[in-house]
Amino acid sequence: MTLSATADTELDWADVATQLDAEGYALLPRMFAPDHAHELAGQVDTLKSLRRVSLDSVDLGRGDILRFGSSLPAPWAAWRAGFYRKLAPIANRWNETMDVGYRYPAELDEFIQRNREAGQTQPQSHLSRLRVGDYLTLHQSSAGEHVFPLQVVALLTESGKDFQGGEFVLTEQRPRMQSRPMVLPLRLGDVAVISTARRPFKGTKGFYRVNLKHAISRVRGGERIGAELSFHDAP
Repeated sequence: MTLSATADTELDWADVATQLDAEGYALLPRMFAPDHAHELAGQVDTLKSLRRVSLDSVDLGRGDILRFGSSLPAPWAAWRAGFYRKLAPIANRWNETMDVGYRYPAELDEFIQRNREAGQTQPQSHLSRLRVGDYLTLHQSSAGEHVFPLQVVALLTESGKDFQGGEFVLTEQRPRMQSRPMVLPLRLGDVAVISTARRPFKGTKGFYRVNLKHAISRVRGGERIGAELSFHDAP
């Protein structure tokens, strides 16, 4: 599965898994060609099905997220299903490592059906629009019985040209240790797979769970547009 309109090679999923195991995120550079990324960014104004939510209204910062709804438009729906298919084996291996009995089905449709049966019916995938002074606070999307441990983020505008500031930030809290901050160096058209909330970490006495949150720092100029694909719905 390739997102770039110009690329004809498959992703190295073994390398993606290695990055996720080591850091809790995996960078996938230039998955979108620049023109394609800007075209997708334009959907914040052209997609009539998007539902605007003010970050201030949900106590998550300042700016807007624009939710896709239960039926993602093309091409996001196909990408979401394709990513899930490749990430489910990694998610199941993480659960096995953390001695969690739950196993994720191979296909997204079956997993979403489990969500609905558990009362998780609020879609979380969205575009985000942050202008000068806007930001997204540290948070994690971990509510509900069926939480997928990975999600996908993308940057659809160009840092330094379309906007300034607006860095994508992850923090990782390990037991009895200070939080570890990480800044993902996203560029126009880059995609990253990140840990939703928890992941296994190998310490000196074996594996234990670490807790992750993510945020976007304050935008100092211009307009930052990004995307976030979540594989589970909220209650």
